[in-house]
Amino acid sequence: MSKRLQNPFGNLSSDIPSSIVVFLVALPLCLGIALGSNAPLFSGIIAGVVGGIVIGALSGSQLSVSGPAAGLTAIVVAALAKLPSFEAFLVSVVIAGVLQIILGYLKAGVLGDYIPGAVIKAMLAAIGLILILKQLPHLVGYDADFEGDESFRQPDGSNTFTGILNSLNHIIPGAALIGIASLLIHIVWDKYVVKIGKFMQLIPAPLIVVLIGVAINQFFIASQSALVLPEHTLVNIPKAETVEEFVSFFQFPDFGHIANYNVWVVAFTLAIVASLETLLNIEASDELDPYQRVTPTNRELKAQGVGNLLSGFIGGLPITSVIVRTSANVNAGAKTKMSAILHGMLLLLCVVFIPNILNMIPLPALAAVLIYTGFKLAKPSIFKKFYQRGWDQFVPFIVTIIAILLTDLLKGILIGCVVGLFFVLRSNFRSAVFVVNDDKNYLFRLRKDVSFLNKPIIKHKLAKVPEDSFVLIDATRADFLDKDVVEVIEDFIISAPLKNITVQLKKSANKEQGFSNHSETI
Repeated sequence: MSKRLQNPFGNLSSDIPSSIVVFLVALPLCLGIALGSNAPLFSGIIAGVVGGIVIGALSGSQLSVSGPAAGLTAIVVAALAKLPSFEAFLVSVVIAGVLQIILGYLKAGVLGDYIPGAVIKAMLAAIGLILILKQLPHLVGYDADFEGDESFRQPDGSNTFTGILNSLNHIIPGAALIGIASLLIHIVWDKYVVKIGKFMQLIPAPLIVVLIGVAINQFFIASQSALVLPEHTLVNIPKAETVEEFVSFFQFPDFGHIANYNVWVVAFTLAIVASLETLLNIEASDELDPYQRVTPTNRELKAQGVGNLLSGFIGGLPITSVIVRTSANVNAGAKTKMSAILHGMLLLLCVVFIPNILNMIPLPALAAVLIYTGFKLAKPSIFKKFYQRGWDQFVPFIVTIIAILLTDLLKGILIGCVVGLFFVLRSNFRSAVFVVNDDKNYLFRLRKDVSFLNKPIIKHKLAKVPEDSFVLIDATRADFLDKDVVEVIEDFIISAPLKNITVQLKKSANKEQGFSNHSETI
């Protein structure tokens, strides 16, 4: 199997079906993120194609899928309002790509290694919950919020939860019928039909869901039913009647704006945020990989930089690694990067040759696919697993999920890291100093790193030692002792005779710990 995994063409039986799934997931997200960014719709398609083909080929990740990201929409909206034109914004995207390549050569990819595992798992679960919550309105035909939005506060003034409540007042019967039927078909296909035989395993459930959704709406149209879906509940790809019209969809950067200060501010912002999101998603991608392959992060930054450079040159939105597409890719059974590359090719070919057919796809059917993907990421068993691991794992996990749900991905991860750091410090704090006593015989054992944070507890415990006691302070296992801690111990040794306390200090014979020469047994 390992040799096959090294050959990108050795697993096409798995990678082709998964590429179709990713294509179906990516299509509405590319359009929705472009719409939510106030950018031309085709700019989202361009970013999706470049993210699939170019970054997919250059990346060292076997399962990560890149494209336009919801996490950048707020930045893009603000940039387009501030900059003189979309062409000026494209200059920022090109510069951001160059900056990412530089970050790759500076080995900035190591930053991703410092994210706690519990926080990464929480990010995946949170994305799963966001997919479910955000797609429920689309499942019933309520499209006030754009496809792919991950932020708690929505551009329409509502939030994730009020958006669901509002959708209950705007249910479109035909959309709800197709959406619920699609979700049930997806569940039945994935749970039962694929077990019939190997041939069934080659047919992606999302493809069946989409085809049935199209067929149902076409039946409504043919029968002139009142359940026919309105235009806004269907995929809406820009169509070109001629080659010249298709070429006109591509826009190019106007480098006459390169001296504009705001162009550079936007470029640096995009480079930093896109790089952080990519590193987070790459960590999550490696976590999802059933073969536990490790992605070279510096190479990933360079690949992302080249992708953004090219996307900006031909009129595309900025790109990052995207966990929604990546998780869909993994759940569909992808094994190599060919799945990501093929999904990019499918985007390009279908948009060029069959836009009319793509525009027949109901968004409720695609919402069902995303909801099912979300459930795979946020299974109840994951929460149970972290609960069983203990509070030091469960609390950062839950806090990160809640923070991501109520803010956005980057803010939630930052909050999760802070909480995770607190538990790490708490664990080190509690294990660094061990105190036990038998009557008036006391043992103070200092282990690992004893920082100034441990000073209060050591000082307090030493002060409580009664008169006529014997105290053994064992520092032989301490790798590091803060100067403040050393001072507290030495002060105690000096004052101990006043209470008739005998103190024996054991220092490490191999490490200089900062004790003065007179710090001996008293």
